[in-house]
Parts: sequence; structure tokens; C-alpha cells
Amino acid sequence: MTSNPTPVTKLDELMTAIRGYDDPRRAAGEWKQVYNLLQKTDLPSVRVTHVVGMRDVVQLTELIDQLRAPAAAAGPPHADAPSEETCKRALRAFRKRLALTRLDEESQINSHNPLSKGTDSRVAAAIIPPIEWPESVWQELVRQGRLRYIGHGLYELTKQ
Repeated sequence: MTSNPTPVTKLDELMTAIRGYDDPRRAAGEWKQVYNLLQKTDLPSVRVTHVVGMRDVVQLTELIDQLRAPAAAAGPPHADAPSEETCKRALRAFRKRLALTRLDEESQINSHNPLSKGTDSRVAAAIIPPIEWPESVWQELVRQGRLRYIGHGLYELTKQ
């Protein structure tokens, strides 16, 4: 994670400030600072976004504890990561699904122009991945940099 104690100290100060509010969700400025600090760490950005977005004080405490003791929280690195062959097959299925989605999107007639052939420059860039593979496969592909998580279950190909 991070060995620099300064972000953890700053996060502790912000946590104290957040807890000082009657309703911790109203501490907008503090949550913004927390988000900016956590984005600079090695914590998964999806989890950071979720915790800050939900303004969940309990999970924020867990994230800060994870930064304090990274070895204990991390466990064996990528012990349950899917195999490379599984990732390749899943990525191939993702590309096929994306191509079909784009084809479907381009073939629709544009309702704004009666003379439209159906082609449109605004084609789908992010899709919900095929459900044949577990979420851990998609997270591994994000970790490898092959996909990018957009949010709300949507993923897109990275530009490589």
C-alpha cells in the first residue's frame, strides 16, 4: 500500500473532523480531501469511490486501518486471481459483446433525421460484461490494465 505515514496522519485528522459533525455525510469538504488522499494510495479505486460516495465512516475506518497495516490486510498477493487463459477467453467474449453492441447501435435509425442511414458517431464505448465469468475476472482485467471500470457495472477497453 503506502509506507508514507503523512497520508495516514492526515486521514486520521480528517476522520476526526468528519466524526465531529452531527451527520457525517454533511462534511463535504472533508470527504473531498479524503477522496483525493485515498486516490494517491494503492487501494482499489473502485472501493475508494464507493466508500467516499456512500460517505461510509465505518468502511473509511477499515481503509485507513488497511493503510496502517498493509501486510496484514493484503494477505497473499492475487491468491484467488483467475488464470491467464480464463482472462484471455473473457476478454475475447468482452470484445465480441462490444462489437455486437456497436453494430446494434449503428444499425438503428436516427430519430432526429428522417434521411438517416442509421450510422452514428456516438456508439457504445462501455458495456456490461458477459455474465458467464465472475466479477473477479473483470477486476483482474482492470488490474492488468486491459479494461477500465467506468462505474455502475460498465467496463470499456483501454487504448493500448
